[in-house]
Amino acid sequence: MKYEKEIERRKTFAIISHPDAGKTTLTEKFLLFGGAIQTAGAVKSNKIKKHATSDFMEIERQRGISVATSVMSFEYKNMLINLLDTPGHKDFAEDTYRTLTAVDSVVLVIDSVNGVEAQTRRLMEVCRMRDTPVIVFINKMDRDGKNRFDLLEEIENELKIQLHPMTWPINSGKDFKGVYNLHDKSLLLFTANTKASEENSVVINDLGQTLLEDKIGHNDANKLREDVELIDGVYGELNSTDYLNGKIAPVFFGSAINNFGVKELLDTFIRIAPTPRSRETTKREVSPAEDKLSGFVFKIHANLDPKHRDRIAFLRVCSGRFERNKYYHHVRLDKDFRFSNPYTFLARSKDIIDDAYSGDVVGLFDTGNFKIGDTLTEGEDFYFTGIPSFSPELFKELVNKDPMKTKQLEKGIRQLTDEGVAQLFTQFGGNKKIIGCVGELQFEVIQYRLLHEYSAACEFRALPFYKACWITSKDEKKLDEFTRFKQSNIAEDKDGHLVYLAQSEWFLNTERQNNPAIEFHFTSEIHK
Repeated sequence: MKYEKEIERRKTFAIISHPDAGKTTLTEKFLLFGGAIQTAGAVKSNKIKKHATSDFMEIERQRGISVATSVMSFEYKNMLINLLDTPGHKDFAEDTYRTLTAVDSVVLVIDSVNGVEAQTRRLMEVCRMRDTPVIVFINKMDRDGKNRFDLLEEIENELKIQLHPMTWPINSGKDFKGVYNLHDKSLLLFTANTKASEENSVVINDLGQTLLEDKIGHNDANKLREDVELIDGVYGELNSTDYLNGKIAPVFFGSAINNFGVKELLDTFIRIAPTPRSRETTKREVSPAEDKLSGFVFKIHANLDPKHRDRIAFLRVCSGRFERNKYYHHVRLDKDFRFSNPYTFLARSKDIIDDAYSGDVVGLFDTGNFKIGDTLTEGEDFYFTGIPSFSPELFKELVNKDPMKTKQLEKGIRQLTDEGVAQLFTQFGGNKKIIGCVGELQFEVIQYRLLHEYSAACEFRALPFYKACWITSKDEKKLDEFTRFKQSNIAEDKDGHLVYLAQSEWFLNTERQNNPAIEFHFTSEIHK
């Protein structure tokens, strides 16, 4: 195994959560520990103009939300960590789903005040589809939230995953005194508005010690002893194999904004989280230890720097070694390309690299050759599976407000949909352009970016469609007949695949019953 040392040193994970659970704040604290940034930015404070490192699009800065996945690499205790910060907002869920295909594990942030929320459920469903290992961070313990035992029960029931506490909180809200580390038997004391430091950590091997009373008071000491006895009895030692198989999720409590409980999470993460894993392709399973390079594009981002019209394809390296200026095979185009300026990222700042290994995410300067799901290899032809486009739920017609800027609009919408911001369907000989999105906010982002990045003004008209289904059939004649009779409901996606746009669930079910020879698919992965 040529690159074993490099592979063993890498951990690639995503941080996911419902909006406002504190995901971007936690991301920044990780970067602080890794020395990648010196000061954390405040995402939503107007007083502080330093914004969260990972929120780099203007619209994100205005709204205080993350709408695009950011990739950040940093070193911590001799491990190279690739962290992907995902959009929390449900309208950008598809970007998050795709990002989850590019990571080996996940940190899920839950707000102790609100508990499990809608977006958390959806994201966990995607993790369960792949048995992705999950670590849970229960944030905002310095606020009055739910009872911790109730919260654990709620998470287990709602997310259908077994939990295993690694730290345990002493009270919450204004009475929050800190956490007890169940693994290394130490007490971490909390002081409001100050960062946790080594001095706040007290080793207590035996909870019977009177030192515990001195630190947190008689009542809280007794309560902690009871809780720990109960937890030890119920949970015992963490089974790391169950964690790696996605069956058990270790749980940490803390306050990201106060940088409290974060180091314990990070230390455990580098100890137990998986290194790069094998991946399925259309031909065979690819092992990270293979000598030859393979990787797939899971995200495309245009205009990362508004001053330069650049477009970056994010490649997850799955095997071998990626080298600068070496030719690699683009499977879909059946062409060879070389990359003279491959990047690694710290959000907006980019560093040119000479090589990368399994688990790394590399930014490739792209002139329009890549689409999401594309594969690079050293000659072998296959695609990595499990990178779908999901059926959108909102449909609007794209209307050009300035005929003089038609070219700019065409180019802009093509690039934005190649990025995966939304899906583009074309009807009636290519004149009517329909944009399909998961949420309303995506339309705002598209309109904003078309105007500011491509100087193209547009508006959207709502269309009465309920779902887009990709259609295929073994019987070509039946497919031709169906598309002819249902012309007003038929469109093509940007890859030229046929799509049926259903007005309602009833219409969709009727067509499925009446046309047994035609298959209706809710993701586009069938074409890989």
